[in-house]
Amino acid sequence: MTLQGARERRVRTGGVELCVAELGDPKQPTVILVHGYPDSKEVWSEVAPRLADRFHVVLYDVRGHGRSTAPKPLRGGFTLEKLTDDFLAVADAVSPDRPVHLVGHDWGSVQSWEFATVKRTEGRIASFTSMSGPSLDHFGHWINQRLKRPTPRKVGQLLGQGAKSWYVYLLHTPVLPELAWRGPLGKRWPRLLERFEKVSGGGYPTSSLPTDAAHGAWLYRDNVRARLRRPRTDAYAHAPVQLITPLGDAFLSERLYDELELWVPQLTRRTLAAKHWIPRTRPDQLVSWITEFVTSVEGGRPEGVTATGNYADRFGGQLVLVTGAGSGIGRATAYAFAEAGARVVAVDRDAESAARTAELSRLIGAPEAWAETVDVSDEQAMEKLAEKVATEYGVVDVLVNNAGIGLGGSFFDTTPEDWKKVLDVNLWGVIHGCRLFGKQMAERGQGGHIVNTASAAAYQPSKALPAYSTSKAAVLMLSECLRAELAGQGIGVTAICPGFVNTNITSTAHFAGVDAEEEKRRQKKSARLYGLRNYPPEKVADAILRAVVRGDAVVPVTPEARGAYLMSRFTPRALRAIARLEPPL
Repeated sequence: MTLQGARERRVRTGGVELCVAELGDPKQPTVILVHGYPDSKEVWSEVAPRLADRFHVVLYDVRGHGRSTAPKPLRGGFTLEKLTDDFLAVADAVSPDRPVHLVGHDWGSVQSWEFATVKRTEGRIASFTSMSGPSLDHFGHWINQRLKRPTPRKVGQLLGQGAKSWYVYLLHTPVLPELAWRGPLGKRWPRLLERFEKVSGGGYPTSSLPTDAAHGAWLYRDNVRARLRRPRTDAYAHAPVQLITPLGDAFLSERLYDELELWVPQLTRRTLAAKHWIPRTRPDQLVSWITEFVTSVEGGRPEGVTATGNYADRFGGQLVLVTGAGSGIGRATAYAFAEAGARVVAVDRDAESAARTAELSRLIGAPEAWAETVDVSDEQAMEKLAEKVATEYGVVDVLVNNAGIGLGGSFFDTTPEDWKKVLDVNLWGVIHGCRLFGKQMAERGQGGHIVNTASAAAYQPSKALPAYSTSKAAVLMLSECLRAELAGQGIGVTAICPGFVNTNITSTAHFAGVDAEEEKRRQKKSARLYGLRNYPPEKVADAILRAVVRGDAVVPVTPEARGAYLMSRFTPRALRAIARLEPPL
């Protein structure tokens, strides 16, 4: 997407002319996007058109950047006070009668914190969404608090952020940053962004980058040392604030925001598994969160989500598809994502069960939830499902390939038909899901995560489960291979290995080589044993959400699954000996 079709105007303020672009209907709530360093307004070119469907979207080049003019002289021309003058001039020009919703990234967020906390802007800002840029005043107090009462943990936080802030020291040196940006760094910057941040081009960065970056060095020189030495004591936000923290930010520590509630009465926290330049790499997620937040404020319901400890709203707005969602681990997983704010697609071959899962998902927190009926082993049906989901709901952010069936019996009792059935569901169902939905994730280019439900049986041999164990071992290896292939595209892959979990898979499992009466007896006894173990599927669901947040590769869930995993790594002969024992059936 680009800013083509945007309406442009020039706004004069403080001796400079600002280039302002507008999209969308001016009658709708106004959202002003403020770019960071060393960017221009084009950093928002993937976000702004998406927001323009619902809002009046305004972008402007910060003074000295893009098509805005630079102050003369540069020194002293980029203070937070003058940047606040610029913001007020833009707000008055584009929305004179209504407060605006402010969104800032990087230095756009740093200066927006000033806008949202000084008295003279009170009443002009309806809400503020901050990403990858702290308030310099809050940062100064954060540093002072750790210096006055040092502990090993606090000293570690200071040193950690100090290391991440290496570039700030360099930007304070005279002349060298300007020479670097106008020389080799300016030429190589697009390739560096692509290599380290996975940021593609699409008209960004613009040809003005070397000049923008050289001018923008004065943002740091005019403000950082002065504010960190003497931070304001009245830097309280006078509007609801949404904080979006990318967990992989190479420049800012999560710990910077630990005491933010002291300064922000109405704070919504979001976290995102991404690096620094999220306006370029995760525009869909940002649009979803900004839209939800602005809409809630406009409706008089400012949020106050603090996503700590659990995953409250961690997946807000994301689209999660779970197969085998009609019962057991799949249903518990759908509910867990719903409680975390995700939109849920519950897939199961039982239409009634899928519908119940979707209905309850909506009741417990999912803004939207849908039921889809499909047999995951049916390639054509899965292709139709993938096409429908992409067309009607969007590209999936998290895919959970959970559907599976159980099969017991010795190798020679297991017929070719038995093998085909278990492999069609347990392995091919996963392959279909990864191939179809994973490809959509990759083509979108905004990351994502795939979770494949394997089993402790994948690495714990048993003479009673050759077909089932083989199918799950294949899922485990597929997950490992796919993780390596998709790592460069920001898509994580996790293999979940639950162990003995109290679900209905045992009561529906097929036992090869026995008659119907004996099979029914074994099903009942297996279900009784799993019931006595009574490990709930909700704990597996928690492990799945945790794995997605952390980006884990292989997750044995139950204690016995973890123990067997360790044995497979360090004492495989003992595990093989256990495999020879007769199962208690």
